[in-house]
Amino acid sequence: MEPARCGTLHLSDDEFLCAFETCELPNHTFHHGDHVRAAWLYIRRFGEAAAESRLCDGIMRFANHHGATQKYHHTMSVAWVRLIAAAYRETPEIQQFEDFIAAHPGLLEMRALSKYYSASRLGSAAARAGWVEPDLRPLE
Repeated sequence: MEPARCGTLHLSDDEFLCAFETCELPNHTFHHGDHVRAAWLYIRRFGEAAAESRLCDGIMRFANHHGATQKYHHTMSVAWVRLIAAAYRETPEIQQFEDFIAAHPGLLEMRALSKYYSASRLGSAAARAGWVEPDLRPLE
């Protein structure tokens, strides 16, 4: 995996989650791959429903802490957890994040949600503030 896609691979899973939850990670090291890693870890540890809540709360707290409240997008956060959970169900035996991503490289494509959402729907204020169902096809 390219380091630019995940800035926290030098941390153990526990160190990473602790630093994320306490907002100790520098904002510039938290990339899309790190969002995927956090969701995957939460799904493995707590199940999909709890992972959605934990990840959304964590991203919101992280964004607020770093003065980027406007960056939080609820529908995107939930949709990513659901896509990652679907991939996890296919390969629950994988124990390392790098192996999980190798098995599901499409999860690193930030534009993956465009298969499910039109730009206008995903870009709406309603989608940013709360859950909005996909309009192109159901999430996997």
